[in-house]
Amino acid sequence: MTDLTDAAFGAHPGRWPLPGAATPAQLWLRAVAAGGQGRYGAALADLDSLARTRPRGALASLADSTRASFLRQLGGHRVARGWDARAWATAGDDAAAGTDALVGLAADALGVGRFALSGRLLARAEDVLRAGAIAEGRLPVRLTWVRAELAMFTGDGATAVDHARRAVDLASDLGSVRHDVKSRVVLAAALCAAGDVDGSRVQADDALTAADRHGLVPLRWAVACLLADVGSSVHPPSRIAAVRDASADLIAHRGGTWSAR
Repeated sequence: MTDLTDAAFGAHPGRWPLPGAATPAQLWLRAVAAGGQGRYGAALADLDSLARTRPRGALASLADSTRASFLRQLGGHRVARGWDARAWATAGDDAAAGTDALVGLAADALGVGRFALSGRLLARAEDVLRAGAIAEGRLPVRLTWVRAELAMFTGDGATAVDHARRAVDLASDLGSVRHDVKSRVVLAAALCAAGDVDGSRVQADDALTAADRHGLVPLRWAVACLLADVGSSVHPPSRIAAVRDASADLIAHRGGTWSAR
């Protein structure tokens, strides 16, 4: 595993500074890794450098999906939809890139309340996964996250928990700390939606510790927002509020621009 792959999808997502990129594919890995740390300015600079190489096919699609994911993380679901649509259009026959784009489009639809469309896009993504014989890796995890989120938004807490637990199981075999931590954040939210507030607190407290340890600032902000609502069993409310606000400020300092959905 290269250092950049390890930072983007492996055991050391908090590595900084990141190694330099010698190829367009490495620019994409750098962007993914930097985005996971909330270093959106650096990540977007790498995606801009990648765009200047005029990538085609799967790499172009993945770059657009990544840009869309950054916008979505900062609340820009409507703007993200355009980049995800571009990603889908350029994915061609590449099942991995196509699935990434479809899952992104499903998340965009979910974020603006188009729940039926989100479900249809997830079903299409599952079809593409099956056709590409992709049963392992990060894509089934991403798809399961959005499945859980859709169930939460539509009031089906039990189904949300089932999907979230599956995401945790899938991520545990992946070797990606970032995917593991996010899966636990999704599970904490799903447990809350299902009425298991105590279970939600346990998962969220653990996720906050891991996100802080590994420098995953966007996930630290997200789980602190959840803990501000459900209460932590470890930290007082003032501490959680401070972590939430400091994380948001750090994201803005690192080039993240918050927007409405």
